[in-house]
Amino acid sequence: MNLTGEPTLEKIDDYNNNETPQKRKTIRLVVVGLLLFAVVLVVIKVTNSSVSDYIGTSENPGIEVTRH
Repeated sequence: MNLTGEPTLEKIDDYNNNETPQKRKTIRLVVVGLLLFAVVLVVIKVTNSSVSDYIGTSENPGIEVTRH
């Protein structure tokens, strides 16, 4: 069944490793950019992983976590 007006796979630019060098460069830049973004997010998460919002003092420790 061959539809009229439909391109064959061989006529499509990106079929069978026939993409243009510009398209390959664009895809590589997108992948590298996403990987760099992920690295930045991991660095931010690692550097801010400690909880620093404790407001208790030694005289008034806040919530007591020991069981009686």
